[in-house]
Amino acid sequence: MTQLAEKPGGVVRVHRATGRAPSGRRRHHLTSTHGRIAWTFVTPFMIIFVLFTLIPAFMALGFSFTDIKASDVRNPFGVGFVYFDTFVKVLGNAGFQRSALNTLIYVVIGVPVTMVIAFLLALVLDAGIRRLKGLFRALIYVPVIANVVAAAVIWQYAFTNQGPINSALSTLGITGPNWLSQPGTAVFVVLLLCIWRNIGTCMVLFLAGLQAVPEEVHEAASLDGAGYWRRVASMTVPLLQPTTLLVSVLMTVNFLNMFDEPFLVTNGGPLNSTRSIAQWVYEQFGYGNIAGSMAGSWVLLVIVLIIAFLQIRFLRSKA
Repeated sequence: MTQLAEKPGGVVRVHRATGRAPSGRRRHHLTSTHGRIAWTFVTPFMIIFVLFTLIPAFMALGFSFTDIKASDVRNPFGVGFVYFDTFVKVLGNAGFQRSALNTLIYVVIGVPVTMVIAFLLALVLDAGIRRLKGLFRALIYVPVIANVVAAAVIWQYAFTNQGPINSALSTLGITGPNWLSQPGTAVFVVLLLCIWRNIGTCMVLFLAGLQAVPEEVHEAASLDGAGYWRRVASMTVPLLQPTTLLVSVLMTVNFLNMFDEPFLVTNGGPLNSTRSIAQWVYEQFGYGNIAGSMAGSWVLLVIVLIIAFLQIRFLRSKA
């Protein structure tokens, strides 16, 4: 058995009983053993990933170059190739364009709002609250693990005409709108639900990043007379660039793939104002437009990859 130990050349792996570093032959044997153990754990995931994700994804790409419909499922290899015609039809479809615009609104508003609120909550939990930190952390994380169907039903009731939101507004002398029947307010409700469900994940990641910042850095800045918010802006935020990169990519992918919230709360309405790309893809498959559904899913995948790549390049260069 071996363990890590600090030696003049740095941290090395030594034999637990003798305290000596293993010989070259022994080291090669250990490396091979560790490699086999690692592959033993990774192989089941790789098999499942290839069978249920990679192969279906490339089959979807292949079928998106055809005119396959629901009636062709019994003989999928008898369909005709139309090359890029399906992609042209998808990109020119008014419903897809409206869904793309809705998804863009979700990403542009939802991602920064979620990250800012989560970051402020992480700051409060890291330095502002001295007691019951675990309780507050759990309460903020509850929406992440809450059943989305139950949450959507509660959300629908809360924003009905006679729901608690409008009742609270009426006590202030304000007549609440018909939230779920007007395009502008319906988008707001769906967006609010998605932000509420994602704040907990962002907060946990930011909190982990804050706790990794050395305390000596803040103490040195305090001795130089820097106030709290000056330390946050000049030291904490730059040191959290790797965490910010991770959170922004995760949240962007989440909002781009948003499906549950608009599907459960408004079913894409009113007037297609809340339908996301993912929901459009799902509905096309249900209508029997299999080629269009698969082409739309690949368009969404390419959008996700491009935006994630740009975010990583931009934020990594700033870090």
